[in-house]
Order: sequence, then structure tokens, then C-alpha cells
Amino acid sequence: MARIQTIKRETASADVNATLDTVKAKLGKVPNLIATFAQAPAALHAYLGLSEAVTKGRLTAKQRESLALAIGQANSCQYCLSAHSLIARGAGLNTEAIQAARHAESGDALTEALLKLAVKIVQQRGVLSDQDFMEAQLAGVDDGLILEVIANVSLNTLTNYTNHIAQTEIDFPVVEV
Repeated sequence: MARIQTIKRETASADVNATLDTVKAKLGKVPNLIATFAQAPAALHAYLGLSEAVTKGRLTAKQRESLALAIGQANSCQYCLSAHSLIARGAGLNTEAIQAARHAESGDALTEALLKLAVKIVQQRGVLSDQDFMEAQLAGVDDGLILEVIANVSLNTLTNYTNHIAQTEIDFPVVEV
């Protein structure tokens, strides 16, 4: 059972309900994570704003989903691994690519460099050595992409930690950590 419950639509503010209606129109449902964020409108809008903002960068949908999988695995977030395993299929990743991404691997060298960088950021709490930084750059990850990876780590860490603390009920096909 969740520690932090999803918001009840009948008690939510008009603004929150309008936001949740927009999410439902876009996704076909309101995932439990988003309904949990709705308990704090500031958290809900922060999540949705950052989530939308990262789509406007240079990273492709496949790369962003691969990052979400690698970060979710690094943070042991079953909810996010379950959600992003499904979403990744819609972005064009097959079963093998999804499994590879969870282990910071990819058939594409740049994507693999992005994944390895993201996992280092998570595991090292944002502290990269000069060697880590240079390895990423030598693999083709320029300053702009490094910052986009940081934004994606921030977004996914927000959801990973929220799910850990809230114990969000998984409403996607369940994937084991």
C-alpha cells in the first residue's frame, strides 16, 4: 500500500484537476506517479515542466528513455523501470535494447556514453572526476549534452525518489529490478 496516496479527483483543486485532465488527454490515463505528485501542486508542475523541457533538447526519445531505464536501474526504482520499459517500446526500443539500457549499454556508441555518464552521476552523487568528464567528451558527449544528461538525471531521480518514499502502486506491467 502506498505511503502517500494518489490525489482524489473530487477533493483536488480546479487547477490540479485541469492539469490531470491534460495529462489524461495526452497519455490516455493519469499514472499513479502523477496522481501522487498532485498532492503537492508545486511538485506536480515542477515534474511536468521539467519533463516537457527535456523533450526540447538534442537527445532523442530513444536516448531519453534509455537514460530513464539506466537511471531507474541505478536507483532501483521498480515503478520507473516498469513505466519506462513500456514507454521505451513506444519510442522504438526492443526488448534487447531495453535490457541493455538498464545496464548502461547500447548498440550506439554515443548513447552508451550518455548512459555511462548518467549512471556515474547517480552513483557518484554528481561528483565526476576529470577522467570521467574527459571519457564522456572523448566519446562525443559535448558540454550541451552533459547538461542535458544532468537534466534527465534530475528528472528521473525526482521520480525515482518519489516512488521510493511514496511507495507508489505500480500501474504498468511490472518489471523486476
